[in-house]
Amino acid sequence: MAITYMTKDGYKKKMEEIAYLESVKRPEISRAIAEARDKGDLSENAEYDAAKEAQGLLEMKIAQLKDLVANARIIDESKLNTEEVQILNRVKIKNLANKMVMEYTIVADSEANLREKKIGSSTPIAQGLLGHKVGDVVEIKVPSGLMKFEIIEVSF
Repeated sequence: MAITYMTKDGYKKKMEEIAYLESVKRPEISRAIAEARDKGDLSENAEYDAAKEAQGLLEMKIAQLKDLVANARIIDESKLNTEEVQILNRVKIKNLANKMVMEYTIVADSEANLREKKIGSSTPIAQGLLGHKVGDVVEIKVPSGLMKFEIIEVSF
C-alpha cells in the first residue's frame, strides 16, 4: 500500500468515517441480515442475499479506509512555504493559449475535490506545477495534448 499524505483535517474526517461505518452502518446491516434470516428459507431469500452482499461491501470499504489511514503521513502545515509550489499550496495559473486564469489547491489524492478546486497531487497538472516558482512557465502533458501555464501566484 502506498503512503498517502493528508492534512490533520483530512485524517480526522477519514477516522470519523470509519467510526460511523463501524458503529452505525455495521449494526444496521447485521439487523437486516437477522430480519431476513427470520423469514425462513435462505435458499430463495433475496433480502438475505442483498444484506450479505451489502455486508461484504461495507467490510471491504472499512478495510480500505483502515489501510489508507494506517499508511497516512500527516503533513506538518507549519513547514509549508510559498517559495515554490508544494502540496497544500494554492496556485494561480494562467493558460497561455487562451489567457484563462485558474486557481487550484494541491492536496493529497484522498482529499481531492474538483468542485472545491482541490486537485490531487498525482494529477498531471499538479505534477507539472510542483517544485516551480512564481513566473515560471511550465508545459504540462494533459489528455488533450501539451499545455503551457504561467504560475502567477503561490499562497496558502
